[in-house]
Amino acid sequence: MATPPNETNLATAKTVLSTAASVAATVMLARSVAQDILPYEFHDYFLFNIRKILGRFSSQITMVVDEFDGFVHNQIYEAAETYLASNISPSTQRFKVSKPEKEKNLTVKMEGNEEIIDVYRGVKFKWIFVCSQVESRNLHHPFDHNATLRSEVRSFEVSFPKKHKEMALESYLPHIVREAESMVQEKKTLRIFSVDYDNIYGNLADAWKPVNLDHPATFQTLALDAQLKGTILEDLERFVKRKDYYRKVGKAWKRGYLLYGPPGTGKSSLIAAMANYLKFDIYDLELTELRCNSELRKLLIATANRSILVVEDIDCTIEFQDRLAEANAAEFHAHYPPQKQVTLSGLLNFIDGLWSSCGDERIIIFTTNHKEKLDPALLRPGRMDVHVHMSYCTPCGFRLLAANYLGIKDHHLFGRIEDLILTAQVTPAEVAEQLLRSDELETVLSELIQFLEVRKKEITEQEKADQKELRVDEKEGQSRDQGDCVEDKKANDDDEKGLQCLLGSK
Repeated sequence: MATPPNETNLATAKTVLSTAASVAATVMLARSVAQDILPYEFHDYFLFNIRKILGRFSSQITMVVDEFDGFVHNQIYEAAETYLASNISPSTQRFKVSKPEKEKNLTVKMEGNEEIIDVYRGVKFKWIFVCSQVESRNLHHPFDHNATLRSEVRSFEVSFPKKHKEMALESYLPHIVREAESMVQEKKTLRIFSVDYDNIYGNLADAWKPVNLDHPATFQTLALDAQLKGTILEDLERFVKRKDYYRKVGKAWKRGYLLYGPPGTGKSSLIAAMANYLKFDIYDLELTELRCNSELRKLLIATANRSILVVEDIDCTIEFQDRLAEANAAEFHAHYPPQKQVTLSGLLNFIDGLWSSCGDERIIIFTTNHKEKLDPALLRPGRMDVHVHMSYCTPCGFRLLAANYLGIKDHHLFGRIEDLILTAQVTPAEVAEQLLRSDELETVLSELIQFLEVRKKEITEQEKADQKELRVDEKEGQSRDQGDCVEDKKANDDDEKGLQCLLGSK
């Protein structure tokens, strides 16, 4: 009697499973025996050959990603650590959670020997986080000469089908690096850096000292004209997406902004909003504290990519208009302390000279209250690409401030306020200060109207005084011109009389 097919298949499966279990048990036994009997030096060699024999019968291949490549951090390891933390599934039994003191977000990491399955283009990649303890007696301990240094060696092992090796190397790993960079950028705590002048001649990494940037400004809260905000946002978006384009045309990947206008018009708030929007750190550079161009170059080289370099009040920090500054600086006597030697050419060389290529994706922002005082060489395209005029508060800006500070979008007093704002010449900072003076809506708007009326009256009186002074100057000028004409006529008459006397005597 013939055996049914189902029973035959079941018997075959049992045979295969039994054989596999026997092989696995044999391998485990051999491994245990090897660890107990063989010297430590032969362990790795023995296990390597076992894995090599088993690998011939497996369709899988395993890549090892160590934490360090020699003494240098392995970028792929760091990217995998970030990327896999976002793929921890509910079935994962253990994982690590931490929060550094100055960070805003929690940090999640895989626990040792846990595994995660990641699917990319329909292919399963099994990741295992491998941790092993290494002991060394080469550490000198001042109290315990038998002390042992215990360190942890970490790596990832990722297994996948052999036939997808090329795809894993050329597509999957670069994908992980890109995704990790995006995650880090999204979650990073922004910082503002200032110069540490005590360490300026030490390690480059210590030239700047950071503090967390908690400025709440965003483009939604800025009291700027809507069209101007749209223009700035569009320019920033285009800049961050054009890495290949900048490289193609042979230009450094950087962008220069000049923010100019009266004090209190929101220049600093705009810088903070740009940093929050792009997730860029800020480097605040005070030029007056630097002694020479080499110090400037050292500091600028030490700034990181994806950052904003800010030089505020550029017209006041250094005498850029004096093109003889370099020559004058070279003439000081040896027994006198050196004078300030940071020059216009020193700064321009970093903005668009050879040093401008030392870094990518950087934005350079200069601010000034008096654009007309700046050297024309600083303003040309390629150095300051975008000029943003920060003007007095506009009706549109007032409505944004009212929405932010008072939580209202309309009011019967808005018409009067907007009419006054057109002529009162007040800054957004001044309007914001008035909106903070009271919690009563009617009171704060009425007091704002009074403030604007007083400011408008002051402006009108100042204009009248200026016109009166101008008329006085014109009259004085006319009087001087008439006096000059009388004196000229008298001089001519005297010359004519003298000539007649001279002819008569002859």
